[in-house]
Amino acid sequence: MHPDSWQLTDDLDGFLARVGGFLRSRPAAHTVPLTVTDTLRRRGLHYYGRDAPLFGTLAADDGTVAAALVHTPPYGLCLTPVTARQADALADRLADLGRRPAEVSAERESAAAFARAWQRRAGVRAGVRMRQRLYRLDGLIPPAPVPDGRPRVAGPADRELLVRWFEEFADAVGEGPVRDGGAWADARLSYGGVTLWEAADGTPLAMAGATREIAGQVRVAPVYTPAGLRRRGYAGAVTAEVSRAARDAGAAEVLLFTDLANPTSNGLYQRLGYRGVADFTVWAFAG
Repeated sequence: MHPDSWQLTDDLDGFLARVGGFLRSRPAAHTVPLTVTDTLRRRGLHYYGRDAPLFGTLAADDGTVAAALVHTPPYGLCLTPVTARQADALADRLADLGRRPAEVSAERESAAAFARAWQRRAGVRAGVRMRQRLYRLDGLIPPAPVPDGRPRVAGPADRELLVRWFEEFADAVGEGPVRDGGAWADARLSYGGVTLWEAADGTPLAMAGATREIAGQVRVAPVYTPAGLRRRGYAGAVTAEVSRAARDAGAAEVLLFTDLANPTSNGLYQRLGYRGVADFTVWAFAG
């Protein structure tokens, strides 16, 4: 396969016109590129960083879209499923353009295929940074017993708290200071995209976010409880509330990712009625 089979562009509107139907054909598997491109369309091309994003499509023999990518530096490459030959062609294409993705995130086999191809083509070291599982809500099972407190949709007065908690969450999952907590909070507050679990006196105890609905799917993220308040049921309660609200608002699919290295969160979400869909891997590159 020739590297030029991958058509790369910085034109978001043109990319979505070409690939929108393909992404919407598998909204669960394509949840990340769907939500990332929707955020870029609404918040601007530099929402994730100062460098321009890159978008790519690979055409099948019949002219339909076979694969797609979204790269929003400083974040890694987000890739839909590819074969080893397609991954090799993509690695050659990116290297020819001087692109240097720090990571790749994709379904497990596709991520590994690109990591091998990128090691060969770019001469870098590659290692697994995170193994994830994508879950889909089957039937919601509310936690029992429900912890003391109540849910509340976060508002502008909560902005400082959201920024702090988001930055703590990003640090905990290895995204560190590259994320702009203020931009994230402003984006989520614009549509009521964060719910808090608070004590009877109004003290916030945990939060759960949710993406905007696109292609019938909503992804729950992030879920965060400060260290001193964990193991009291707050994360489960606020996740259940966000999941219920998404379903009530008409979402056909409610999704979330977990870190497979965290048995607590994986067990929690399964008890709430989430079932595994696919495994994803994040490979990091160095050198």
